[in-house]
Amino acid sequence: MKINKLYIYLFMFFLTGNIMAQQDPNYSFYRYSMNLVNPAYAGASNSTEFAASIRSQWSGVAGAPETQSFLASTNIGSKVGLGVSIINDKTFIETQTSVAIDFSYLVKWSENANIYFGLKASGNSYNANTDGLTTFGIGSDPSLMDLNGGVNPNIGAGVYFQGKKLSLSFSMPKLLKADRLEQQGGTASVGKNKLHMYFMGAYDFEINERLVLKPSSMIRHVESSPLSVDLTLALNYNSIFEFGTAYRIDESFGGFALFNISHNLRVGYAYEASLDSAIMNDANGTHEIFLKVHL
Repeated sequence: MKINKLYIYLFMFFLTGNIMAQQDPNYSFYRYSMNLVNPAYAGASNSTEFAASIRSQWSGVAGAPETQSFLASTNIGSKVGLGVSIINDKTFIETQTSVAIDFSYLVKWSENANIYFGLKASGNSYNANTDGLTTFGIGSDPSLMDLNGGVNPNIGAGVYFQGKKLSLSFSMPKLLKADRLEQQGGTASVGKNKLHMYFMGAYDFEINERLVLKPSSMIRHVESSPLSVDLTLALNYNSIFEFGTAYRIDESFGGFALFNISHNLRVGYAYEASLDSAIMNDANGTHEIFLKVHL
């Protein structure tokens, strides 16, 4: 890939509002890894779970966003759930790693429905390679030197409703605003993390004994930015495999497939194509691999 194309992508990263606002990564398999953003989901499956994913955005573009995540959750007794999640995210000159511990508590809503309340405690390490800014014609504030190194503590909260067919989730995984890179007027300076809020809704329609239609949506609200909305439609066959399509309004579209390799193991792959013509022409799409184990 020619270096001038890398200039274009970095320029877009700093000057395009929608991209700059997305300070935390997106996930194609959000419905199956909810406690990455909602601590209330920990233990909601009533089993011990481990999951991992690798997401490569704008594949083929040097320095484009890459995310690796790992999560685990289990039950402690009949009402308490515990979880842990690790997210490593690298975007051009920024690298951040977050480690979080989740706690959830079950409140019985009805015979077929539960509500979980959750708290998240996390530590986030953030680094920005500010030496690379001048290469791309972006000035920098001397205070940026203070961004590298150290761990910033954070807290979050969420609630999760789980019915027989309907599930709803609302969360704010990072309530505190740590320092990070921000660009205004062609100069990079120390800014603040934006508050992220997540709302997820899903419903399972049983077509027959073997087929289940599974529409869902994830809405992300980032402070001072437009909404980001995912619309997903999946079809599950006999709990053996699942495939579907996804559309992120005005951003991307794609598809995914999930396979139950065994009773305890699920493997998935998702592909997204950007709706931005410049990215679509030069990048090879976004790829995500997902793995989940039930014990």
